[in-house]
Amino acid sequence: MRAITQATVGGPEVLELAERPAPQPKSGEVLIRVRAAGVNPVDAAVRGGYYPLLGEPPFVLGWDVSGTVEAVGPGANGFAPGDEVFGMPNFPAEAAAYAEFATSPATEVAHKPAALDHASAAALPLAGLTAWQGLVTSGKLKAGDRVLIHAAAGGVGHLAVQIAKALGAHVVATASPGKVDFVRSLGADEVIDYTSRDFVAVAGQVDLVFDPLGGEHAEKSLKVLRKGGVLVALLDPSEKAKSDAEALGIRLERILVRPDREGLEELGRLATAGELKVHVAKSFALEDAGAAHAFLATKPRGKVVLAL
Repeated sequence: MRAITQATVGGPEVLELAERPAPQPKSGEVLIRVRAAGVNPVDAAVRGGYYPLLGEPPFVLGWDVSGTVEAVGPGANGFAPGDEVFGMPNFPAEAAAYAEFATSPATEVAHKPAALDHASAAALPLAGLTAWQGLVTSGKLKAGDRVLIHAAAGGVGHLAVQIAKALGAHVVATASPGKVDFVRSLGADEVIDYTSRDFVAVAGQVDLVFDPLGGEHAEKSLKVLRKGGVLVALLDPSEKAKSDAEALGIRLERILVRPDREGLEELGRLATAGELKVHVAKSFALEDAGAAHAFLATKPRGKVVLAL
Protein backbone atom coordinates (compact mmCIF):
# COMPACT_ATOMS: atom_id res chain seq x y z
CA MET A 1 0.00 0.00 0.00
CA ARG A 2 1.01 3.64 -0.35
CA ALA A 3 1.82 5.52 2.83
CA ILE A 4 3.54 8.73 3.91
CA THR A 5 6.61 8.12 6.04
CA GLN A 6 9.68 10.01 7.16
CA ALA A 7 13.26 8.96 7.83
CA THR A 8 14.07 11.96 10.01
CA VAL A 9 12.33 14.80 11.80
CA GLY A 10 12.22 18.20 10.14
CA GLY A 11 10.08 20.41 7.94
CA PRO A 12 7.29 19.34 5.59
CA GLU A 13 9.88 18.25 3.05
CA VAL A 14 10.79 15.16 5.15
CA LEU A 15 7.41 13.57 4.37
CA GLU A 16 7.83 10.98 1.63
CA LEU A 17 5.50 8.65 -0.26
CA ALA A 18 6.55 5.02 0.17
CA GLU A 19 5.30 1.47 -0.27
CA ARG A 20 4.62 -0.44 2.94
CA PRO A 21 2.90 -3.73 3.73
CA ALA A 22 -0.78 -3.27 4.50
CA PRO A 23 -1.58 -3.89 8.18
CA GLN A 24 -3.78 -6.77 9.26
CA PRO A 25 -6.46 -6.45 11.94
CA LYS A 26 -5.66 -8.08 15.27
CA SER A 27 -8.19 -9.29 17.79
CA GLY A 28 -10.72 -6.54 18.47
CA GLU A 29 -9.60 -4.44 15.50
CA VAL A 30 -11.03 -3.43 12.15
CA LEU A 31 -9.04 -2.81 8.97
CA ILE A 32 -10.06 0.46 7.32
CA ARG A 33 -9.60 1.38 3.68
CA VAL A 34 -8.76 5.04 4.22
CA ARG A 35 -10.77 7.50 2.17
CA ALA A 36 -9.51 10.62 3.97
CA ALA A 37 -7.15 11.49 6.81
CA GLY A 38 -7.19 14.67 8.87
CA VAL A 39 -4.07 16.83 9.21
CA ASN A 40 -3.64 18.37 12.65
CA PRO A 41 -1.13 20.63 14.42
CA VAL A 42 -0.04 17.66 16.54
CA ASP A 43 0.96 15.88 13.32
CA ALA A 44 3.24 18.77 12.41
CA ALA A 45 4.69 18.90 15.92
CA VAL A 46 5.53 15.18 15.81
CA ARG A 47 6.93 15.49 12.27
CA GLY A 48 9.23 18.29 13.41
CA GLY A 49 10.44 16.51 16.52
CA TYR A 50 8.84 19.02 18.90
CA TYR A 51 6.39 16.51 20.38
CA PRO A 52 8.02 13.07 20.23
CA LEU A 53 4.92 10.94 20.75
CA LEU A 54 6.09 8.28 18.31
CA GLY A 55 9.77 8.10 19.23
CA GLU A 56 12.40 8.20 16.54
CA PRO A 57 11.52 7.88 12.82
CA PRO A 58 10.63 6.07 10.69
CA PHE A 59 6.92 6.26 11.45
CA VAL A 60 3.64 7.08 9.71
CA LEU A 61 1.74 10.13 10.93
CA GLY A 62 -1.97 10.66 11.23
CA TRP A 63 -4.77 9.90 13.69
CA ASP A 64 -7.93 11.30 12.09
CA VAL A 65 -9.40 8.80 9.67
CA SER A 66 -12.56 8.17 7.67
CA GLY A 67 -13.07 5.21 5.41
CA THR A 68 -14.65 1.83 4.79
CA VAL A 69 -14.22 -1.32 6.86
CA GLU A 70 -12.25 -3.76 4.75
CA ALA A 71 -11.94 -6.62 7.25
CA VAL A 72 -12.90 -7.37 10.83
CA GLY A 73 -10.63 -9.08 13.35
CA PRO A 74 -11.83 -11.64 15.91
CA GLY A 75 -13.98 -10.06 18.60
CA ALA A 76 -14.38 -6.73 16.79
CA ASN A 77 -18.09 -6.32 17.35
CA GLY A 78 -20.48 -3.85 15.81
CA PHE A 79 -18.93 -3.54 12.35
CA ALA A 80 -18.93 -5.46 9.08
CA PRO A 81 -17.00 -5.11 5.82
CA GLY A 82 -18.42 -2.22 3.84
CA ASP A 83 -19.40 -0.12 6.85
CA GLU A 84 -18.32 3.51 6.67
CA VAL A 85 -16.53 4.57 9.84
CA PHE A 86 -14.59 7.49 11.29
CA GLY A 87 -12.45 7.99 14.36
CA MET A 88 -9.18 8.88 16.05
CA PRO A 89 -7.66 5.49 16.92
CA ASN A 90 -4.78 4.79 19.27
CA PHE A 91 -3.98 8.39 20.18
CA PRO A 92 -1.34 9.21 21.36
CA ALA A 93 0.22 5.95 20.06
CA GLU A 94 0.77 5.45 16.33
CA ALA A 95 -2.36 5.12 14.21
CA ALA A 96 -0.63 5.57 10.82
CA ALA A 97 -3.62 7.18 9.11
CA TYR A 98 -1.56 8.76 6.30
CA ALA A 99 -1.89 5.53 4.31
CA GLU A 100 -4.26 3.60 2.09
CA PHE A 101 -5.10 1.20 4.94
CA ALA A 102 -5.09 1.56 8.71
CA THR A 103 -6.22 -0.56 11.64
CA SER A 104 -8.19 0.60 14.65
CA PRO A 105 -9.64 -0.91 17.80
CA ALA A 106 -13.33 -1.35 17.03
CA THR A 107 -14.11 0.52 20.25
CA GLU A 108 -12.38 3.68 18.94
CA VAL A 109 -14.32 4.27 15.72
CA ALA A 110 -17.99 4.99 15.06
CA HIS A 111 -20.28 4.70 12.06
CA LYS A 112 -19.81 7.71 9.80
CA PRO A 113 -22.88 9.95 9.70
CA ALA A 114 -24.46 10.11 6.25
CA ALA A 115 -24.52 13.88 6.66
CA LEU A 116 -20.72 14.00 6.41
CA ASP A 117 -18.61 13.13 3.38
CA HIS A 118 -15.32 11.37 4.06
CA ALA A 119 -13.26 14.56 4.00
CA SER A 120 -15.47 16.23 6.60
CA ALA A 121 -15.64 13.08 8.70
CA ALA A 122 -11.85 12.73 8.68
CA ALA A 123 -11.50 16.35 9.74
CA LEU A 124 -13.77 15.92 12.73
CA PRO A 125 -12.48 13.37 15.30
CA LEU A 126 -9.37 14.87 16.91
CA ALA A 127 -10.52 18.49 16.82
CA GLY A 128 -14.14 17.64 17.56
CA LEU A 129 -13.33 15.34 20.47
CA THR A 130 -10.94 17.94 21.86
CA ALA A 131 -13.74 20.49 21.83
CA TRP A 132 -16.33 18.03 23.16
CA GLN A 133 -14.15 16.68 25.96
CA GLY A 134 -13.00 20.18 26.90
CA LEU A 135 -16.43 21.79 26.95
CA VAL A 136 -18.61 18.91 28.08
CA THR A 137 -16.55 16.25 29.85
CA SER A 138 -14.12 18.54 31.69
CA GLY A 139 -15.86 21.91 31.48
CA LYS A 140 -19.38 20.68 32.37
CA LEU A 141 -20.80 23.38 30.08
CA LYS A 142 -24.57 23.76 30.31
CA ALA A 143 -27.32 25.83 28.77
CA GLY A 144 -27.20 29.47 29.83
CA ASP A 145 -23.47 29.49 30.62
CA ARG A 146 -21.23 32.17 29.14
CA VAL A 147 -18.15 30.71 27.46
CA LEU A 148 -15.11 32.43 25.96
CA ILE A 149 -13.49 30.49 23.12
CA HIS A 150 -10.06 31.63 21.97
CA ALA A 151 -8.71 31.02 18.43
CA ALA A 152 -12.29 30.39 17.39
CA ALA A 153 -11.61 30.13 13.64
CA GLY A 154 -9.13 27.26 13.97
CA GLY A 155 -9.64 23.53 13.61
CA VAL A 156 -10.68 23.01 17.22
CA GLY A 157 -12.11 26.47 17.81
CA HIS A 158 -14.63 26.51 14.96
CA LEU A 159 -16.08 23.24 16.23
CA ALA A 160 -16.06 24.39 19.85
CA VAL A 161 -18.14 27.44 18.94
CA GLN A 162 -20.81 25.28 17.31
CA ILE A 163 -20.86 22.68 20.08
CA ALA A 164 -21.23 25.37 22.74
CA LYS A 165 -24.11 26.96 20.81
CA ALA A 166 -25.80 23.58 20.37
CA LEU A 167 -25.62 23.14 24.13
CA GLY A 168 -27.36 26.48 24.67
CA ALA A 169 -24.40 28.55 25.84
CA HIS A 170 -23.75 32.23 25.16
CA VAL A 171 -20.54 32.22 23.10
CA VAL A 172 -17.92 34.96 23.17
CA ALA A 173 -15.07 34.26 20.73
CA THR A 174 -11.72 35.75 19.76
CA ALA A 175 -10.36 35.80 16.22
CA SER A 176 -8.02 37.74 13.95
CA PRO A 177 -9.52 40.52 11.76
CA GLY A 178 -9.89 38.44 8.61
CA LYS A 179 -11.71 35.66 10.44
CA VAL A 180 -14.25 37.65 12.48
CA ASP A 181 -17.07 37.24 9.96
CA PHE A 182 -16.34 33.52 9.63
CA VAL A 183 -16.61 33.01 13.40
CA ARG A 184 -19.79 35.05 13.52
CA SER A 185 -21.25 32.81 10.80
CA LEU A 186 -20.66 29.81 13.08
CA GLY A 187 -23.13 31.25 15.57
CA ALA A 188 -20.90 33.09 18.03
CA ASP A 189 -22.89 35.72 19.93
CA GLU A 190 -19.93 38.10 20.29
CA VAL A 191 -16.67 38.07 18.31
CA ILE A 192 -13.65 40.01 19.54
CA ASP A 193 -10.87 41.03 17.14
CA TYR A 194 -7.98 40.37 19.51
CA THR A 195 -5.63 42.61 17.51
CA SER A 196 -7.68 45.74 18.18
CA ARG A 197 -9.51 45.03 21.44
CA ASP A 198 -8.40 43.54 24.73
CA PHE A 199 -10.71 40.63 25.46
CA VAL A 200 -10.31 41.19 29.20
CA ALA A 201 -11.88 44.63 28.82
CA VAL A 202 -14.83 43.59 26.66
CA ALA A 203 -15.65 39.92 27.26
CA GLY A 204 -17.36 40.39 30.62
CA GLN A 205 -17.51 37.66 33.23
CA VAL A 206 -17.75 34.11 31.88
CA ASP A 207 -18.29 30.64 33.33
CA LEU A 208 -15.78 28.82 31.14
CA VAL A 209 -12.73 29.76 29.06
CA PHE A 210 -11.62 27.37 26.32
CA ASP A 211 -7.94 28.17 25.75
CA PRO A 212 -5.83 26.41 23.09
CA LEU A 213 -2.86 28.75 23.63
CA GLY A 214 -1.67 28.00 27.17
CA GLY A 215 1.35 29.62 28.80
CA GLU A 216 0.92 33.20 29.94
CA HIS A 217 -2.27 33.51 27.88
CA ALA A 218 -3.96 31.36 30.51
CA GLU A 219 -3.02 33.92 33.18
CA LYS A 220 -4.83 36.64 31.26
CA SER A 221 -7.87 34.46 30.69
CA LEU A 222 -8.34 34.00 34.43
CA LYS A 223 -9.26 37.68 34.65
CA VAL A 224 -12.61 37.12 32.91
CA LEU A 225 -13.64 34.01 34.85
CA ARG A 226 -16.09 34.20 37.70
CA LYS A 227 -15.26 32.47 40.97
CA GLY A 228 -16.16 28.82 40.57
CA GLY A 229 -15.58 28.97 36.82
CA VAL A 230 -13.31 26.70 34.82
CA LEU A 231 -10.36 27.29 32.50
CA VAL A 232 -9.90 24.46 30.01
CA ALA A 233 -6.33 24.53 28.66
CA LEU A 234 -5.17 22.51 25.64
CA LEU A 235 -1.51 23.44 26.22
CA ASP A 236 0.39 23.74 29.48
CA PRO A 237 -0.54 26.91 31.39
CA SER A 238 2.18 28.82 33.21
CA GLU A 239 2.94 27.99 36.83
CA LYS A 240 1.60 31.42 37.76
CA ALA A 241 -1.68 30.62 36.03
CA LYS A 242 -1.96 27.46 38.11
CA SER A 243 -1.34 29.26 41.41
CA ASP A 244 -3.56 32.20 40.45
CA ALA A 245 -6.43 29.86 39.54
CA GLU A 246 -6.25 28.17 42.91
CA ALA A 247 -6.18 31.51 44.73
CA LEU A 248 -9.17 32.79 42.74
CA GLY A 249 -11.30 29.70 43.25
CA ILE A 250 -11.17 28.77 39.57
CA ARG A 251 -10.87 25.18 38.38
CA LEU A 252 -8.05 24.73 35.85
CA GLU A 253 -8.30 21.67 33.59
CA ARG A 254 -5.35 20.74 31.35
CA ILE A 255 -6.75 18.20 28.89
CA LEU A 256 -5.30 15.77 26.35
CA VAL A 257 -7.81 14.36 23.89
CA ARG A 258 -8.44 10.63 24.03
CA PRO A 259 -10.26 8.14 21.78
CA ASP A 260 -13.98 8.17 22.62
CA ARG A 261 -16.64 6.34 20.63
CA GLU A 262 -19.50 7.90 22.61
CA GLY A 263 -18.07 11.35 21.91
CA LEU A 264 -17.84 10.54 18.20
CA GLU A 265 -21.47 9.46 18.23
CA GLU A 266 -22.49 12.71 19.92
CA LEU A 267 -20.61 14.70 17.30
CA GLY A 268 -22.28 12.63 14.61
CA ARG A 269 -25.71 13.40 16.06
CA LEU A 270 -24.96 17.13 16.01
CA ALA A 271 -23.79 16.88 12.40
CA THR A 272 -26.90 14.94 11.40
CA ALA A 273 -29.10 17.54 13.09
CA GLY A 274 -27.35 20.32 11.16
CA GLU A 275 -25.92 21.86 14.32
CA LEU A 276 -22.28 21.05 13.53
CA LYS A 277 -20.59 21.72 10.21
CA VAL A 278 -16.96 20.91 9.58
CA HIS A 279 -15.15 23.55 7.57
CA VAL A 280 -12.49 21.95 5.38
CA ALA A 281 -10.15 24.71 4.27
CA LYS A 282 -8.39 22.54 1.68
CA SER A 283 -7.93 18.91 0.64
CA PHE A 284 -4.66 17.46 -0.64
CA ALA A 285 -3.76 14.19 -2.31
CA LEU A 286 -1.88 11.68 -0.14
CA GLU A 287 1.36 12.26 -2.04
CA ASP A 288 1.07 15.99 -1.29
CA ALA A 289 1.22 15.55 2.49
CA GLY A 290 4.19 17.91 2.69
CA ALA A 291 2.22 20.64 0.94
CA ALA A 292 -0.68 19.99 3.31
CA HIS A 293 1.61 20.53 6.30
CA ALA A 294 2.99 23.72 4.77
CA PHE A 295 -0.56 24.99 4.22
CA LEU A 296 -1.52 24.08 7.80
CA ALA A 297 1.29 26.33 9.01
CA THR A 298 -0.51 29.34 7.49
CA LYS A 299 -3.28 28.86 10.12
CA PRO A 300 -6.22 28.50 7.74
CA ARG A 301 -9.85 28.56 8.81
CA GLY A 302 -11.05 25.14 9.88
CA LYS A 303 -9.32 21.92 8.93
CA VAL A 304 -6.92 20.42 6.38
CA VAL A 305 -7.31 16.87 5.03
CA LEU A 306 -5.63 14.30 2.82
CA ALA A 307 -8.15 12.79 0.40
CA LEU A 308 -7.37 9.36 -1.00
